[in-house]
Amino acid sequence: MRCDPLPSDQSCSRRVVYVTTAPMALRNLCAGQLAFLRSQGYEIYAISNPGEDLDVVAQREGVHVIGIPMHREIRPLADLASLWRLWRLLRRLRPDIITTATAKASLLGLTAAWLARVPARVYQLWGLRLETTRGLKRRILWLMEVITAACAQRVICVSESLRREFVAARCAPADKTVVLLNGSSNGVDASRFRQTPEVQSAVRKLRAEWGMAPSDPVIGFVGRFVRDKGIAELIDAFDEILTTRPDAWLLLVGDYETGDPVSDSYVRRIGGHPRIIRPGFVRDLAPYYGAMSVLAFPTYREGFPNVVLEAAAAELPTVTFRATGAVDAVQDSATGLVVEIGDARGLAAALLKYLLDDNLRRRHGQAARERVLRDFSREPIWQALDAQFREVLAASKNSARA
Repeated sequence: MRCDPLPSDQSCSRRVVYVTTAPMALRNLCAGQLAFLRSQGYEIYAISNPGEDLDVVAQREGVHVIGIPMHREIRPLADLASLWRLWRLLRRLRPDIITTATAKASLLGLTAAWLARVPARVYQLWGLRLETTRGLKRRILWLMEVITAACAQRVICVSESLRREFVAARCAPADKTVVLLNGSSNGVDASRFRQTPEVQSAVRKLRAEWGMAPSDPVIGFVGRFVRDKGIAELIDAFDEILTTRPDAWLLLVGDYETGDPVSDSYVRRIGGHPRIIRPGFVRDLAPYYGAMSVLAFPTYREGFPNVVLEAAAAELPTVTFRATGAVDAVQDSATGLVVEIGDARGLAAALLKYLLDDNLRRRHGQAARERVLRDFSREPIWQALDAQFREVLAASKNSARA
């Protein structure tokens, strides 16, 4: 892990700093983006919590990386220390542009950038945590968003429904917000999820290891096991599905997190369920999508769910809740089905439609892949982001001359 900046590349005309809380976000949600921008003449510094993922970003994207400790949850003293480190680093690097994502990194990074007088400041809004909170915590999270947006000159929202929610909550004026093309943070590399003969061979091996028959239907979920992802509703829906399709399985790819935890009763039900498979987090998701019949994504809130795009690239339809971000990723009755938030019975009924009708499942899965190829290729999104950077930087220079 590099703890200091590399020598600068004097041939680059624009220096950009990326800041996220978790290095995994840089590794997974910005894959290819940093290398593309570097090819357009930017010098890139990626800042996040120290970790192996940050080293992977440095090697894969060919950018400078710097580890600065940051907490995802509110930690006043630690947050002040992180803010001071970021401010000092930005004063030393003197970037032309800073862009941030994830809530805490954006608050700290953009505040430090405003104090350090970084010319162009762009907030990439990947989700709105305050949506599912109440009381004092919601007010604190709202204030964090207001400060973050005030320190930025542009807020790039990853979906239109997220942009509307952000503006309706009075976090920023509408004219400061924008959605790139059809949304998402980075698009999807659809080639990674093609169901090639090699992937299908891996699928057969996995199903055999799990004790599944080749014809057994599999409901899949990919993500963090937290309350906001609708894990409780998914387990209730699955038990209802088993009364009609006792041969069904539930494949949960991911793991539990302590923030926004799933209740102990559901943790016990998952752990003791004979037809629930839990492989943990995996790097290569293609064979896991290949093992699924349909993706269940009963989320309470999203920015724009990349999991849905990945599943679509593997020709899977998705059943989701009518939540921010999710409604942009799934076209109801075309690439998947949308049910009301918290409706476990509606979730079960929608999933059963696909388990009982292979033609519908294939038709919606094919439409989902066609939409991904048409609307969510990565390079157009990267080009649109580059254009935003140039526009904000030009506006800041014109303002400085005035």
